[in-house]
Amino acid sequence: MATPSQFDNDTFSLARDHLAAFVRETAQKLSTGGGRLLEVGPQERNLVRETFANFNVDTFDIVDTYKPTLVGDITKHNAFIADSTYDCVVCMEVIEHTLNPFDAVKEIRRILKDGGYLLISAPLNWRIHGPIPDCWRITEHGWNALLRDFDIEKIDNLESPGRELFPIRYNVLARCNKAKATRDDELTFRYI
Repeated sequence: MATPSQFDNDTFSLARDHLAAFVRETAQKLSTGGGRLLEVGPQERNLVRETFANFNVDTFDIVDTYKPTLVGDITKHNAFIADSTYDCVVCMEVIEHTLNPFDAVKEIRRILKDGGYLLISAPLNWRIHGPIPDCWRITEHGWNALLRDFDIEKIDNLESPGRELFPIRYNVLARCNKAKATRDDELTFRYI
C-alpha cells in the first residue's frame, strides 16, 4: 500500500471542505425547489441527504455494499429508471472510477428532467485512489467536452497551492438541456 505524500496530507482536508462547501451552497440555491434527487455512489456519506432535505433522495451504486436504493451501472442504460425521472442528480467523486465517463453522462442526462440539475465532481491533481478502478482525470476543457449537452452554470475549482492551472479538484453545476446536440466542431474552450 502506498504511503500518502506530504501534499496528500496537506490538501486532503482542503479538498473535502471544498466539496462540502459546494454541496451546501448548491443545496441552498435549490432550497426553494424540490422533487426527486438521485445520488450516485454515496457509499456511507450523508452530506447530500442532509443538505437536500427538500428532495426525495434515492441512492444508486454499482454494488449493494452500502445498501443503495438502486443497484446498477451508471455507464449503462438502466431500464428500471424511466427517462426524465429526476430533478437533480448528484455524482460526486464517482466519474473518475467509471470505465466510460461519456456513457455515464449520457445515462445521467437520460434520467434527468429537462432543466434538471447535475452536481458532478472529480479530482484532477490527486493520487490514484479507491474504489478501483481509478481511471480518469478531467480538466476544465474536459468538463466542457463531457458536459457539452448541458448548460454549465458553474465550474468550481480548488487550485493546488503554488501550482496554478493544475487544480486539486473540480466541482461542476450544470443544467440538463434536452434540446442540445453539440458537435465537436461547435465546442469552445477558454484560452489559457
